[in-house]
Amino acid sequence: MLEESPSRVTADVLDGRYRLAEVIGRGGMSSVYTARDENLGRDVALKLFAPQAADADELKRQEAEIKLLATLNHPSLVTLFDAGVDTRVPDQPRPFLTMELVEGQDLRGRLRHSRVPLEELAVIGAGIADALAYVHGLGIIHRDIKPANILLVQVRPGEPVRPKLTDFGIARIVDSTRLTATGTMVGTAAYLSPEQAMGSPLSPATDIYSLGLVLLECMKGTVEYPGTAVESAVARLHRAPVLPEDLPEEWKHLLASMTAIDPLERPSAADLEIALRQALVSPESVPGDVADEHTRVLPALPPRPPSSVLSDGYATADQFAHGAARAPLESTTLSEDAPQQNSRPGQEGKPRGRRVWLASAVAAAALLASATAVTLAVSSAKTPDVIIYPTVTGTLGDHLVELQKSVEP
Repeated sequence: MLEESPSRVTADVLDGRYRLAEVIGRGGMSSVYTARDENLGRDVALKLFAPQAADADELKRQEAEIKLLATLNHPSLVTLFDAGVDTRVPDQPRPFLTMELVEGQDLRGRLRHSRVPLEELAVIGAGIADALAYVHGLGIIHRDIKPANILLVQVRPGEPVRPKLTDFGIARIVDSTRLTATGTMVGTAAYLSPEQAMGSPLSPATDIYSLGLVLLECMKGTVEYPGTAVESAVARLHRAPVLPEDLPEEWKHLLASMTAIDPLERPSAADLEIALRQALVSPESVPGDVADEHTRVLPALPPRPPSSVLSDGYATADQFAHGAARAPLESTTLSEDAPQQNSRPGQEGKPRGRRVWLASAVAAAALLASATAVTLAVSSAKTPDVIIYPTVTGTLGDHLVELQKSVEP
C-alpha cells in the first residue's frame, strides 16, 4: 500500500506524533523513513513494516524485532526509541519502530565509490564484531549481516567513521522456537552462511561467516557469491572464497577462518574484535595474535671508574691507595687557584702552598688508614673486637682522629 499511494500514508501523522518524510531505505518486509517526532521536536528514523499478513510466522518475526531492539543498548547498535502499530487501515495493521536517525551513508553506499582500505576496514570490522559479541552474549543472532545494514557515522571531522549495526528484523533467539518454517532461508542470499543455505541449525558463528563475506567484499570491491538466491547459496558449498593475492598473510588467515564451512572453526566475535583492534596498531602486519615478548639479556655494564676527586677538591683514600690521585688532585688545585691570579703580587704562592700541604697531609693520613685497614683485616680473625691505631702526633694525628670518627659506626 505504501508504494502504491505514498501520499496517502505520508499526509497523516503516525500514532499522533510521527510525521513521515522521505524514504531512506526499503527492504522486502519494510520501508524506512525520516520522520519528525512532534512531541519531542526531533528527527528520527521510522521503520514501517508491510501490512500484516495472515501468516503467523510473519507476525512473530515482527513482534520479535520489537522485543529484541527494546532490550539492546550498545554504541555500535542503532538505538530504539519507540514501537507501535499503525492502525489507520483497520484490517491491515502495520507495526513500526522509531530509531535514532544516523547521519551518513551505509557501507553499501561506501562501496559504490571505491574499495575500503585495510585501516578503515579494521575500524569498521572491529566495531561490528564488538556489537556482535554483545548481542551474542544475550543469546541473539542477527542473521542478516550485509553492507546495507552497516551504517557509517562520522562523529568528528578527520576521525575514522564508526559503524552501527541495524535491522534485527529477522533475528532469532538461540535455542528458541524457530520463527520460520524448517528449510526456509531467511537473509540476503549473497551473505548467507552455509548452514543458512542448507536450512541447518544456526549459531553465533553464522554472523561471523556473513561478516567475513562483507569484509572480503570491501577489499575486492565485488560480491564473492553473486547470482540468484539458489546460485549464490550453492556456490559457497562448492568452493571457498577467493582471497586477494596481495592481501597480508594475517588478513588471509583471519578471513579464511571466518568463512570456514565448519562453524566450529570460526572465531568468536570477541576474538575477532581483538584481532581487528590490533590491526589499528599496525595495519600492514595484523590482524593476528599478539607476538610473545621474549626476555632480553642486556650486556654487562663496564666497571665504573673511581671518581677522580671529591667535590671539595680532595682525592679519595681509595685513589691514594692505588696511586691514582696525584694528577687529578693537582689539576683540581690549579683550577681552584685560578681566581687568585688577580691578587696582589707576592701573594700568589701562599694559598696554593697551604692547600698543597693540606692535601699532602690528608693523603698521608689516607695511606696510613688504608695500611691500617689491611692490617686489621688480616688480624681480625684473632682480635675481632679490638681496633688498635698507631700513635701519630701533630697535625697529621689530628686529621687521623677525625678520619677515625668519620668511619666509626
